[in-house]
Amino acid sequence: MPLNNQPVNGLRCCEDGKLRCFWAGDHADYARYHDTEWGVPNADDRVLFEKICLEGFQSGLSWLTILRKRENFREAFDRFDFKLISQYNDQDIKRLLNNSGIVRHHGKIMSTINNARRACEMEKEFGSLARFFWQREPAESARPKKIDYPTLLTLSKTLESTALSRELKKRGWSFVGPTTAYAFMQAIGLVNDHIEGCCMQQRSEFVRGQFQRP
Repeated sequence: MPLNNQPVNGLRCCEDGKLRCFWAGDHADYARYHDTEWGVPNADDRVLFEKICLEGFQSGLSWLTILRKRENFREAFDRFDFKLISQYNDQDIKRLLNNSGIVRHHGKIMSTINNARRACEMEKEFGSLARFFWQREPAESARPKKIDYPTLLTLSKTLESTALSRELKKRGWSFVGPTTAYAFMQAIGLVNDHIEGCCMQQRSEFVRGQFQRP
């Protein structure tokens, strides 16, 4: 059992006595995200678009920073409705660059608008973003039998995330490198990377087993 709340084997004993993945930390909002969202399979196109955009915004920053600004991002970007974002103009770009509640990075803002347009194209081609992304779920045989801390440290990107990144870039998406693509795959439950012994590891696997792939 971790002592003094320091991670042991990638697990941290939190104030509620539960063992969680080390990155969930001591913050209630981070633990809530870990328990209720991260690794939970999702097929809602708006949610998928939000997550891949926010993973792009997170590049070079901590996820906690993005998580705590998430409601500001949602308000600024029309709840990540990619059909609305695809119509943004110079006035919208100026509005976003003046919004101190979000990450005011010109390249990432432009990327979000560009990716919204690419998402509209993808929806027309595949019927939904969910169908495109879930067709790229790694085969069970390609995954480690268990995710322990040393294994997780080797998974900043994988063959599957590299392939996803390459395909998205070919389709014109930006800020979707292999590491960002893998973080997205973890977040939406395309993989279950809760560390062995984490209170959510088996729960996540059960939910993934019940999930109806689009």
